[in-house]
This record gives sequence, C-alpha cells and structure tokens, in this order.
Amino acid sequence: MHPETSTFYRYARYLALGTIFYNLVEGLVSTGLGYQDETLALFGFGVDSFIETISGLGVFVMVRRLERAGPGCSTGDRSSFERSALLITGWSFYGLAFALGATAAVNIVMGACPESTFWGVVVAGVSIITMSVLVLAKRRVGNALKSSAILADANCTMVCIYMSIAVLISSAVYELTGFPYADALGALALIWFSVSEGRECFAKAKGHECGCE
Repeated sequence: MHPETSTFYRYARYLALGTIFYNLVEGLVSTGLGYQDETLALFGFGVDSFIETISGLGVFVMVRRLERAGPGCSTGDRSSFERSALLITGWSFYGLAFALGATAAVNIVMGACPESTFWGVVVAGVSIITMSVLVLAKRRVGNALKSSAILADANCTMVCIYMSIAVLISSAVYELTGFPYADALGALALIWFSVSEGRECFAKAKGHECGCE
C-alpha cells in the first residue's frame, strides 16, 4: 500500500474513534442534563448519541476492513460484526422513535414542560461545531481514498448535524418564548430523523448503500 494511502487510512481510523468518543461523552452529558431539566428533546438527543456510538464501532471495523482489503474492496461485503452493529443500531433507532413519540404525546396531553432548555442550546451548539469539523475531515479522507463507504459515513454524520439543529431551534424557542410545545416539537423532529436512520441501517445491513441522503 502506498505510504500516503496508509496515512489517510490511519486518519480514517482516528476519525472513527473520535466520533465514538465524542458521541459517548455527548450521550452522557445530554441524557444527564435532559433528565435534570425534564427536557425530552435533549434527553432523546443523548440516547441518539449512544446509538451513534454503536454505529461508530461498526464504522471503525469497516475502515479496518477497507484498509486490509485495499482498493477495490466491496462496501457491500460486510463482516458479521458490521451487520450486527447495523441491525442493533437500526432497531435502537426505531425504539428511540417509539419512546420519544409516546413520551411527547403524554407530555402534550398533560401539559408538561421543561424546567429549562438552556443546556439544550449549549449542547446542540457544541455538537454542530464538532460534527461539522468531523464531516469536513471525513470527506477529505474519503475523497483522498476514493472511498464511497467513508463518504457515506460523512453523510451520516451530516444527519447528526441536522438533529443538533432541531434540538438547538426547539431549545432556543422555548428558552426565549416559553412556547409550551417547543420541546415536544423538537422531539418529533428527532423521531423523523431516527426512523430515517433506522431504515438506512437496515438497508446497509442488506448490502445497499443509501448514503444517508
């Protein structure tokens, strides 16, 4: 393998590990603060981060497989670990969507509102910045290696940015206006993204690359 190619694969591994570590920390912080402030959108965002951690493990194994196989490796020829990670991630996303939907419905009926959504604004803002850096780096590496799989992972990281934006908007609206349904609407946006990502995971487990578009 060309030394430059080997270097880019090393970068890809570091990016995969960095994504795993960040999602793990973000999940702990978001679920803790979301539970404390009774913020459904932030809590759900934290659970999503834990799910992304599982997905990230599959991506790391994928990068190692591509590195060993070299140019021409089929992205559809997944290892059993990758397929298992995708299936677990897919069902987890569907479970999250169901739980968020049920809780949002109960909160709307009972008129429950968060104590504060300040931390939702902070966490979502940090996530947008961090994930944007990761997307740019993954695209650079993916283009250098001409790897559709790594570029698809960059697209999936973009979905995390969209989810962060949804949490940021709903949290900011509630914090600034006190609109009672803002948090529930933010949770509903997460449901949409969760279902989309779950469907994407199942498609990839079958060997189809949808690209997280």
